Amino acid sequence: MIPLSDAPGPRRLKPIVNWLLILVNVGVFLYELSLGDRALSQLFYAAGVVPVEFTRGQEVGPPPPFGPTWTTVLTSMFMHAGFLHIGSNMLYLFIFGDNVEDRLGHVRYLLFYVLTGTIAAATHIAMNGNSAVPTVGASGAIAGVLGAYLVLFPRASVRTLLFIGPFFTVTRVSAFLLIGFWFVTQFFSGIASLGAPSEATGGVAVWAHVGGFVAGMVLLVVFRPRRAAAYAV
Repeated sequence: MIPLSDAPGPRRLKPIVNWLLILVNVGVFLYELSLGDRALSQLFYAAGVVPVEFTRGQEVGPPPPFGPTWTTVLTSMFMHAGFLHIGSNMLYLFIFGDNVEDRLGHVRYLLFYVLTGTIAAATHIAMNGNSAVPTVGASGAIAGVLGAYLVLFPRASVRTLLFIGPFFTVTRVSAFLLIGFWFVTQFFSGIASLGAPSEATGGVAVWAHVGGFVAGMVLLVVFRPRRAAAYAV
């Protein structure tokens, strides 16, 4: 299922922070495209999250661009490993992030995004402590946005591209169904990957997705979203 648009109700704020996050991610990806394979690999090792650097203090590759190892938790959120990676992440952020920002406000939404991304990275490190493979991408933070959206708008209608075998159709499903299905697949993929080497898990940090999603649901309570806008009748 690929979301195309949503209809959760009226918005009061322009999603300035969400637009900015998308622009920064796209800008960094364009910079990545300007690099050769070797330079790009070095960038991933320098600015991506490498679990053994946290669990063992073992340096892998070039030093982080901003000094301390912990800064890679932030820099990794704005890098992507390919067109499909950034395309799918930005699509989900574009569709679901604006409404979460509307309910949290600009500043709280930015803090929420960074915190869920940080918890997602910490979950990945905890579950893959022996890995020397760098992890990049905004999907942990975006998983947090999805968790918040599920709590805020479970009955929202999401226009979705649905694949049924070799055929596809465009239909509307509830956010509860679409996001719930996404989370279940991530969770069971994570369970299936336990004990497997990182090279055997398809290169997807599924536990970062799970950690970010749960963090988004929990932190939403802490951030106290404003009430929904009223419909005119």
